[in-house]
Amino acid sequence: MAALSEAARLVWGAPALCIFAAAGLWLTHCSRAVQLRRPGQCIFGTLRRFARPAEGGGVSPLQALSTALGGTVGTGNIAGVALAMAAGGPGVLFWMWVSALLGMAIKYSEALLAVKFRERDENGRRVGGPMYYIVNGLGERFRPLAAIFSAAGALAAFGMGAAVQSGEMRSALDALCSALELRTGEGFPLAVGLVAAAFAALVLLGGARRLGRVAALLVPGMSAAYAAACLAVIAANAGNIIPSLEAVVLGAFRPEAGLAACMGWGFRRGVFSNEAGLGSAPIAHAASAERDCVRQGMAGVFEVFADTIVICTLTGLALLTSGVGFEFGSGSELCARAMGCVFGPRAGAAIIAAGMLLFAFSSLLSWGMYGSRCCVWLLGGRAERPYCTAFCAAVLAGAAARLDAVWLVGDILNALMAAPNLLALTLLGGVVKTETQRYFEGQAREKRRA
Repeated sequence: MAALSEAARLVWGAPALCIFAAAGLWLTHCSRAVQLRRPGQCIFGTLRRFARPAEGGGVSPLQALSTALGGTVGTGNIAGVALAMAAGGPGVLFWMWVSALLGMAIKYSEALLAVKFRERDENGRRVGGPMYYIVNGLGERFRPLAAIFSAAGALAAFGMGAAVQSGEMRSALDALCSALELRTGEGFPLAVGLVAAAFAALVLLGGARRLGRVAALLVPGMSAAYAAACLAVIAANAGNIIPSLEAVVLGAFRPEAGLAACMGWGFRRGVFSNEAGLGSAPIAHAASAERDCVRQGMAGVFEVFADTIVICTLTGLALLTSGVGFEFGSGSELCARAMGCVFGPRAGAAIIAAGMLLFAFSSLLSWGMYGSRCCVWLLGGRAERPYCTAFCAAVLAGAAARLDAVWLVGDILNALMAAPNLLALTLLGGVVKTETQRYFEGQAREKRRA
């Protein structure tokens, strides 16, 4: 465990965060700062396109974005934010916002390139992601880089997507039963694993369209319900909103934990929350029926906005305005106490447990698709069903496993995904710049004609 902890600390230390920041600044330049100059188009334009149906062997824009959000909106948006603020102070939230602004440019570029360089598989489905834009955008000589990404993604899905999320689901159900004063027996973890594996198999073996339909039903609803609960806590403590925002801004530059620790926790939690640069979400974006790569890129900006600027911020403000102390308790316990200030202790614990359960399940489904796409790219279409079967077996095992080592291995494999992806994004910055100019200059010409 000590060796794994040290390896995870090294791969996600200060150098990795500096690389992320540098890539974000470069891609902000290449995208003409689309997240700052065109926020309305990125947010409201994406919302308007949700009504478009699926066509041409793809999934609808809403389904593609919901699948991507399902992988990013997870337990880290609840417990992860609380733990980060407990370690680095309220200012962590400010540095999460900064990481989100950079992450928007990265996610914009990922989604744009995923649509630009996607292909059709033997079944006519749209497929894409980092392994495709590495080879199709940079050339065959970069195929080993794509293979590294795909191998790391296929393996990481067993840990981060299957075992960890299944374990988090079991933990959330334990907390929910405890809040409702229900007893669970020794066979409870096995029962949770069997049910989770059965549902995962039912969805994943149905392909991207079935996953998209389930994600479109699950993700918007669970996100809205959790946001509403947070807003209720914030509204009930409205007098503390201004002091809480002051604590966030002042704490960002004069944190008790030290500036380096505060920035480190903010960037690290932001990157882990929205997964910008990891290379997972582009696999979902590539399946969209959207034909213009820039419009899909703007959906990537919306994804980071919804994940970090909205959900993580609401979690942080609910904690701060409710006056919950950060001295003791796990992340989920801190959030449950914040909810308990308005809804009562039992209901507060039930809300957080239910939220973590749904967020973990949505992440499980999305990562199952990411892993299978990586495996198919490496081994061919015949590997898809065996991989999904193995993934469901990992879901079953994860419900009863000790999660410490699995989290650490997953962190290391995620770094192996991010490294080739960020390199490819940096090298393909010229494509991002060209496509962005094409789209917005075309819009300007249309306005002049009108």
